[in-house]
Amino acid sequence: MVTRHPMEQRILREGNGPATSLPLIPYESIQGGGRMEELAASLDEYDKLVIRMNTPRRVLSLSLVVVDNAVCPTATLVKVDSAREHGILLEAVRVLADLDLAVRKAYISSDGRWFMNVFHVTDRCGRKLADRSLTSHLERSLCASRPGDDTQPPALLTEPAGLEVHGLTTFELAGADRPGLLSEVFAVLRDVECDVVAAKVWTHNGRVASLITVREGRPGSPTDADATLRARRVEARLGNVLRGDHAVRGARNATAVASSSASAAHSDRRMHQLMFADRDYEQTTPGVSTPPRSVVSVQNWVNRGYSIVNVECRDQPKLLFDVICTLTDMEYVVFHGIIDTDGDRARQEFYIRHLDGTPISSEAERQRVIQCLQAAIDRRACEGAMLELCTADRRGLLADVTQTFREHGLSVTRAEVTTKAGIAMDVFYVADTAGHAVDQRTVDAITERVGVESLKLNEERRPWCHQKWPTTEEDRVANGGGGGVGLFYLGSIVKRNLYNLGLIRSCSLQGAHST
Repeated sequence: MVTRHPMEQRILREGNGPATSLPLIPYESIQGGGRMEELAASLDEYDKLVIRMNTPRRVLSLSLVVVDNAVCPTATLVKVDSAREHGILLEAVRVLADLDLAVRKAYISSDGRWFMNVFHVTDRCGRKLADRSLTSHLERSLCASRPGDDTQPPALLTEPAGLEVHGLTTFELAGADRPGLLSEVFAVLRDVECDVVAAKVWTHNGRVASLITVREGRPGSPTDADATLRARRVEARLGNVLRGDHAVRGARNATAVASSSASAAHSDRRMHQLMFADRDYEQTTPGVSTPPRSVVSVQNWVNRGYSIVNVECRDQPKLLFDVICTLTDMEYVVFHGIIDTDGDRARQEFYIRHLDGTPISSEAERQRVIQCLQAAIDRRACEGAMLELCTADRRGLLADVTQTFREHGLSVTRAEVTTKAGIAMDVFYVADTAGHAVDQRTVDAITERVGVESLKLNEERRPWCHQKWPTTEEDRVANGGGGGVGLFYLGSIVKRNLYNLGLIRSCSLQGAHST
């Protein structure tokens, strides 16, 4: 007889649906994990969740999170079980990305109204999470994250946490990229006496997107009406700079400038949305295209009603977040998934449907999914020399630095600007106007101009250690030898994921292909 998990028992006692509406979770198998203190802490949160219920039969965002360092010798296991809700997977992946964790392996499975996810994570140097404060913070963050919850502080800002606090305003820019554009944008902000608090800049396929958060530099506290009027004036000036005389695709995409001080959207997700809305995934010049860094394939599994998405590419930071974010914003639901890394290569496979439960229905839609996923992966790639700026912040600092880049014939391909306690900590990726590498003489001239103690060339880049991950015999059997698209029957993927979740014995994998 299968024993119900205590949380499930409480749900049924509260009258949240018939016994068959929720999955049976063998409680004995969870007891064997040796982490009952985490489970007890999660169960204590149930009463808080009940308060947020609108109706007795509402599907709750119940989350059961266990962080375990004992099971796997090479990675920390993060198990997240929750009620299935659109966007809940993205929120879990977002938490891992915000903590700068690398997902080495993952198993995603949906059973009725329940999601069961297992992530094998390390830090960026390939080490397990040994810091207890970090693992505790990870557990709290995963339990607190909810789809569409705007109370989460955006990752863009370092001080203060919030977009509509103490006179902060965020401007969104999206349009055609050109050499020197960023220098012109920061020059306008300097001229109108706006102090840049934080900024992100991405470029891809001849397009640029940016989130720039500024603080009013003039003394006094303007009224809300004055602040709104001033923001609109700054927006208009930035729009004029962005449009210029270089509209590559015509007026439709020449400018997309908006004030988003009322929005608390996650910054990386918003950057993806801006570039997606600007259609950076489309080919800009007929007959001329840059080969994508990833191989993406999409097939329909007609018998089961799924579309199977396979992604293979070089591993890079936040890869899983970028893929899940794109699928979610395109209104697809991931029901099952397998993520694996082998050295510096990553392979991801997802079983998806539309929100209405249907698979991809046309060749045009299939191609669009492929192009959008390839673009999402390429946006994250950092091209050019990495220059790090660390100095006391002042008005016009970014305008001066980017003007120096411009005078030496360099373009900024990517940038991240942060300010903390009056110190500017900025990262710029720069290349020449043709996209080629920067020679050492140019780098020396720029650092001499800006200050050798303030601007430095990072030749090592961020640590991104690649190691050969051991593959067990059961993994090889379960993965069908890897490679092709749609190698798994649904019974195989569910049973394999339940095995990795620790909810069934390994012998249950026998006969997985007999459905």
